[in-house]
Amino acid sequence: MKNLALLACLFVCFQSGTSIRCYECNSKNNTMCLDPSLYDKETVNKFLISTDCQKGVFSPHQKDFFCRKIIQTILHKNHDSEVRVTRGCGWVRHHKDCYKADTEDHLETVCQCFNDECNGASALAFSAAVMALSVLILRF
Repeated sequence: MKNLALLACLFVCFQSGTSIRCYECNSKNNTMCLDPSLYDKETVNKFLISTDCQKGVFSPHQKDFFCRKIIQTILHKNHDSEVRVTRGCGWVRHHKDCYKADTEDHLETVCQCFNDECNGASALAFSAAVMALSVLILRF
C-alpha cells in the first residue's frame, strides 16, 4: 500500500513537472482576472480558463513553460488611468521572479511562477500540500 501511495504521489509530481497549467485571462474582458482570490474555487473553475501550456504549441523544441501574471497601469492622457491584469503562459524566463517596467504610456509589474495555476490564488496552497504529502510518505 505504501508503494502504491508513493507511486501515485510521484505520478502527480511528474505530471505537473512535464507540463504546467496556468490561468489564462485578461481583466479587460473578465473582471474575475483582477483577483481570483475573491471568489470560491467552484466559481473560479467555472469562469477562469486553466490552460495546459504545452498543448497547442507546435515547435520542434520543447519549451520550459511557466505561469505569468502581468499587472499594467495604462496611463491615458485625457482621462483616468486603467489597471489591467493578464494571466497566461510564458516561456522566456526573466532572471527575477517579479520585475517592473515602465514607459511613457504604462507601468507594469510582471511576475512568473512555476507550479500549476500559480498565477491565480489557491494553487500555492495545493502545491505545498502535495509537497508535504510527499515528504510524509517518504519518511514512513
